[in-house]
Amino acid sequence: MKKFVTIFFLCFLSASLMTVYARKVDLIFDTDLGPDYDDVGAMTILHHLADRGEVNILAIMSSNHDEQVIPSIDVLNTFFGRPNIPLGAPKSKGGVSLTDSHKANWPLYLSDNYPHKIAKTLDAENAVKLYRRILSSRADHSVVICTVGFFTNLRDLLQSEPDEFSSMTGRELVALKVKELVSMAAVFPKGREFNVYCDTPASVCVMKEWPTRIIFSGFEIGDKVLTGKRFVAEGNRDNPARKVYEMCITETDHSGRMSWDLTATLVAVKGYKPYFNIERGVVTVSDKDGSDVWTPDAKGNHYRLTWKKTPAQIADILENYMLK
Repeated sequence: MKKFVTIFFLCFLSASLMTVYARKVDLIFDTDLGPDYDDVGAMTILHHLADRGEVNILAIMSSNHDEQVIPSIDVLNTFFGRPNIPLGAPKSKGGVSLTDSHKANWPLYLSDNYPHKIAKTLDAENAVKLYRRILSSRADHSVVICTVGFFTNLRDLLQSEPDEFSSMTGRELVALKVKELVSMAAVFPKGREFNVYCDTPASVCVMKEWPTRIIFSGFEIGDKVLTGKRFVAEGNRDNPARKVYEMCITETDHSGRMSWDLTATLVAVKGYKPYFNIERGVVTVSDKDGSDVWTPDAKGNHYRLTWKKTPAQIADILENYMLK
């Protein structure tokens, strides 16, 4: 009997450990941080979930050429205790360079007032090289990519050629190594959304050619989820993320900030099922103006979030994570 109980306990312990391990997501985060500050909230949640052992942050990429983006990311990583996360930036021609529109210029404030190592975005590693280096070293179909900005890096990755890291093309490498892409982009069922139209050629390419499934947290999702007020009122005053929210909410967002990037980050790590439903279909982007149209399709490779919990419930979940 004792032998049976011991075997049962060891099997139970092994199964429990496997369950915990299975929940840990290997993730690359791709952000345009700067034009908006919800990216800062998203990174706060990402680091909290990493503290909980639910995500392994493999790298953080900037899809924005602006020189303050990588220093701002570096500030946040340093404060949250992960100063050595690899950082990548776009090196291709074109794309987008945008900074904050608030009077306080919070990206400059972060780099002027908090520790970091990288002085400007241009100094970061080539995002495509970093993508290829990391993906080539990971298990097949294991990496989740979460993009909350422009599709510049992902287009460049798809079009990349074999190199010292892999003999595969970018598309082949993504198809083999990436589990799924979770994206804050587009507006459903149709419209014109910032992350899509700012680099329209890249958006058109990724929508057509990305070989894994894409889960979209559309504009209409995050637009209804307001966060930040509790974070400002109750958060650690030394936290640079809280300082950014304080600077911006008091200027423009007195009811809280829309949580576009935060919802995508939550789904990328935790999955959609506890919070949202999904609809399957295809996103088509116009190469003329970057507008998008959603077409339901049972065989489509795209999925859009729809509501399960209420926006207020999602906001509470997100803000609780931010406050940790």
